[in-house]
Amino acid sequence: MASVGILASNRNEAQKYVEAIANRGVDSLVLEPRSLSHMSEAINTSDALIFTGGADIGPNNYGEDKSEYGSFDIQEYRDKWEIAVMRAALDMDMPVLGICRGMQLLNVVSGGKLIQDIPDHFDKNDEDQWKSTFHQIYISPGSKLAAILGSGGFVKVNSQHHQGLKESQKASALLASAYSLSDGIIEALESPRHDWVVGVQWHNELSHELYRTFGNLFQALAERADQFAEKRLTGP
Repeated sequence: MASVGILASNRNEAQKYVEAIANRGVDSLVLEPRSLSHMSEAINTSDALIFTGGADIGPNNYGEDKSEYGSFDIQEYRDKWEIAVMRAALDMDMPVLGICRGMQLLNVVSGGKLIQDIPDHFDKNDEDQWKSTFHQIYISPGSKLAAILGSGGFVKVNSQHHQGLKESQKASALLASAYSLSDGIIEALESPRHDWVVGVQWHNELSHELYRTFGNLFQALAERADQFAEKRLTGP
């Protein structure tokens, strides 16, 4: 059976993603940050990867200094680990899904930058815990994302991030396939150079906050993992 590796800071953080991939015909494996000597082990035990949400990516990884209001809770060990794993996965043309931080990581690894603070794409509850806000986005018809979800056009998504990117920060190697209508923040990326590499800014693992069709992202990733596993066994 194919296996989807889920990269997160810890198992508790990964739990919602584990639940989202369950019952889709593949196994899941949580990949917490480790030394780079374990990178080949992570790659060789996975047939697709999910890069999850979480801490800000250190701006040193895209050639900038920390701004006064941006980039907090940086986990340098996680950045180093996930950047190396993503580069290896892209070199292998392994299926990759980036969610929130994961989409931002895809952009950074591909040569792009980030806006370090976007004040109105998140909220917090009375216990100072992050909670979702909601806004309209536009998904480009004809994009890989639109094909996965079944249609393009206007749709409402959730949001729990204070960093992101616009066209001026986007890596030239990537295509933007969705935008926030209110401010032009890019909501989805895909790589035309790879078979199946997709990033979304919203939290797709919170299925109760999204339309049912958004579950197609996890199903499509599982199917690609199966194909990648078979290719490994049989060769190109």
